[in-house]
Amino acid sequence: MRGGRHRPGRTARKRLKQQNSVKSVSLCHQQQYVKLMKFLHKHGFTSKLLQPALFTDTGRGLQALKTIKSDQLLISLPESCLLTTTTVLNSYLGPYIKSWKPKLSPLLALCVFLVCERYRGEASRWFPYINVLPTSYTCPAYFTDEVMAVLPASIKKKALDQREAVQEIHSLNLEFFRSLQPLLSVPVEEVLTYEALRWAWCSVNTRSVFMSHPSNNFLFGQDIYALAPFLDLLNHRPNVQQAFINYGSHDNQRLMMEYGFVAAENPHSVVYVDTDLLCDVLKGDRSLDHKIKFLRDNDFLCNLTLSSEGPSWRLMTALRLLSLPQTLYHQWRAVLLGQAVSEDREEWSLQTARTLCQCLVQDTHRALGKISILLQQCDQMTREQLEVVRALRQEERCILESCLNGILKTKDGLLPFPPDANIVS
Repeated sequence: MRGGRHRPGRTARKRLKQQNSVKSVSLCHQQQYVKLMKFLHKHGFTSKLLQPALFTDTGRGLQALKTIKSDQLLISLPESCLLTTTTVLNSYLGPYIKSWKPKLSPLLALCVFLVCERYRGEASRWFPYINVLPTSYTCPAYFTDEVMAVLPASIKKKALDQREAVQEIHSLNLEFFRSLQPLLSVPVEEVLTYEALRWAWCSVNTRSVFMSHPSNNFLFGQDIYALAPFLDLLNHRPNVQQAFINYGSHDNQRLMMEYGFVAAENPHSVVYVDTDLLCDVLKGDRSLDHKIKFLRDNDFLCNLTLSSEGPSWRLMTALRLLSLPQTLYHQWRAVLLGQAVSEDREEWSLQTARTLCQCLVQDTHRALGKISILLQQCDQMTREQLEVVRALRQEERCILESCLNGILKTKDGLLPFPPDANIVS
């Protein structure tokens, strides 16, 4: 069967228009990239199809020099070009790490090496790579308090936890850092600062590729990191086109947490409903605490989401249970397993989903207003952080508005049940 000409849909036409408007400038002639390419070629790297470039939509990335065919080799990066814990243990840091107790994690070993190599400057073999790494990041570890304040409630705790975790890594390893003083010509406190460790942690966390290494006697924990020069210039898109890479089916909250960016029109994105919002909307229910405990004990308070297509099955199931009175406690577990509820309780569940959606829309609008004000009076680093959060909020606003419209249009105000479902009244 031969297909005729097919006119792309509205979303596809919009995406194509956006792609056609994207402009790029080659970075190949900038000195830092000239040095990077010399360093890589010296160690056996090959790539004839891609070059570093600056794009108007995604910033720095890799530009395709010609049409890329399916299964065509894009990059050949030998192991000698990879920065791993093997690199660290074979370096001047090796004796210090191998003799230290308690053992360091692979992540910390890489972070310390990056900081020390950056301090060494052009004397470092890895200088050509380190010199093209970002000087700061837009991950939560960098977020100021004012940026944290405009995050969605469902991700704010995770963001604060990430920032605190990096602070803790630094504070808990001060003694090890001091043991490295013989390697430095200035006080170690001026080199292995919290800010430096944060930069290194984000460099590894956002740019490393998965590479399993055999266990050794000197480090503890899973050793899965490899920093891959040039390869880490590839940007992510949910729908891979041109010279992009796909990190996996991640929603925008996870992309922001782990990589410090948000993907426009991400088909995997959802909006999370957190427990505090549920409790606030349903605060008049005297048995709410008991129901929430029941949901938590059955692992049913996580991943309650709203998508552009409507409330998730998990959210609606949780709401159906929350619609039941205490007198029907014996039916709660059956509802979690998919048993239907009566029509009036189903309608209550759907209306509650709409209320949750409306609350999240209002919160998103308030946050976007605050972000607009903050953008008028902040420094460049904070501006970059706020831009990422604004992008997240704008994407979530689109999802919520679409979800709300879908709920309002649901036939008869009810969501369907399996035809043979028993009814809990």
